[in-house]
Amino acid sequence: MTLKVGIVSLGCVKNLVDTELMLGYLKQAGFIITNRETEADVLIVNTCGFITDSKEESINTILEMAKMKETGHCRVLIVAGCLSQRYGKELMDEMPEVDGILGVGMVPHIVAIVNRVLEGEKVLEVGEPGYEYGEGMPRVLSTPPYTAYVKIAEGCDNRCSYCAIPNIRGGYRSRTIETIEKETERLIDGGVKEIILIAQDTTRYGIDIYGEYSLAGLIKKLVKFKGLFWLRLLYCYPTRFTPELIDVIASERKVCRYIDLPLQHASDAVLARMNRAGSKEQYRQLIYNLRKAIPDVTLRTSFIVGFPGETDRDFQELLDFMLEVRFDRVGIFTYSPEEGTPAECLDNRISEEIKQERYKKAMLLQQKISLEKNKNKINNNISVLIEGKSSDRKETYIGRSEFDAPDIDGRVIVKSSKKLNAGDIVPVRINRAYEYDLMGELT
Repeated sequence: MTLKVGIVSLGCVKNLVDTELMLGYLKQAGFIITNRETEADVLIVNTCGFITDSKEESINTILEMAKMKETGHCRVLIVAGCLSQRYGKELMDEMPEVDGILGVGMVPHIVAIVNRVLEGEKVLEVGEPGYEYGEGMPRVLSTPPYTAYVKIAEGCDNRCSYCAIPNIRGGYRSRTIETIEKETERLIDGGVKEIILIAQDTTRYGIDIYGEYSLAGLIKKLVKFKGLFWLRLLYCYPTRFTPELIDVIASERKVCRYIDLPLQHASDAVLARMNRAGSKEQYRQLIYNLRKAIPDVTLRTSFIVGFPGETDRDFQELLDFMLEVRFDRVGIFTYSPEEGTPAECLDNRISEEIKQERYKKAMLLQQKISLEKNKNKINNNISVLIEGKSSDRKETYIGRSEFDAPDIDGRVIVKSSKKLNAGDIVPVRINRAYEYDLMGELT
């Protein structure tokens, strides 16, 4: 009897790639892949263990999937991912509903582990965090067919004081340019139009295997592929943004004029406690250089408010920086202490009430900035990747521009009497703007 397998993937897109590789191995072994949890004989939860909220979501999802043993077809429940890597033994001891635990380095061994669990063995396989992500690894995309993520490296060496990722995922490990090229070519040959390069820190790419930052060189290789329409970069660390990288983004039209540049704060005192490299002045200079070289660039960043020791003055410095720089996109997060990180031991904790006050102030400021910036796009013509039809408006479609990353940023609402299909890239004239979204008509 052929068994059905379903995977629930939580957390970041780097985790999603691991999920897609596990799906590839399972499909290759003859399992049927299903997205209906009630039909799955084998259920796998690929967890996130980054912050408190994500850990709680992972636990709740595991318990929810465990109910499928009673209400669905589920025979075994397996937990994978960051939470397993971090708390594997605890999960096995405290959650009898779980039949198998595997860490983030066990992705290539998923079929053997599933078979062992199906034979009645309770499996706990955590091990080292890394695995060899070479060419020819099977993969089943869970994204729409026109978009795919390509993981160019694993792990992290930054050691920010608030972050547990290096403890979970290990040190930074780049994949070779040749391996990334071959995977990208396969994806484009399969119909993918938008390739999104990801890593915990994409700008560090290559330093460990080539002795120099090599992201610019990698991009030059990838943009040569016919059929590629957009190449998007996520998670660029500010102090490793080389002049060569700026030049290649400015000169290669397939590279999206969109840069995700997580800064985390603008107060030098807070940045020092976060163990973040660089300073507010360095960040300001980089942003100036980017906008000078790429005038239409969209800049996205993220900030943490309520970090231990953040004073009213530090927070005001952050607001002033946001007002000065006027980022196009900003994600605001409240600090959450993480077990085993240096910041967990810091004094001068900020109350939840003050964290929320600062969060709301920063968000309101950014909403105002975002609306003003979006209004400046009215009457502009932009290319839009159509993702689907509106469910409640006739002759209306939903899409993204090169200035919007999937599942992160806003949408472009497109009016068109002509039928459009998901994956089409069409010219749109913007005629209305909101805080996060744009509206326009097919031209």
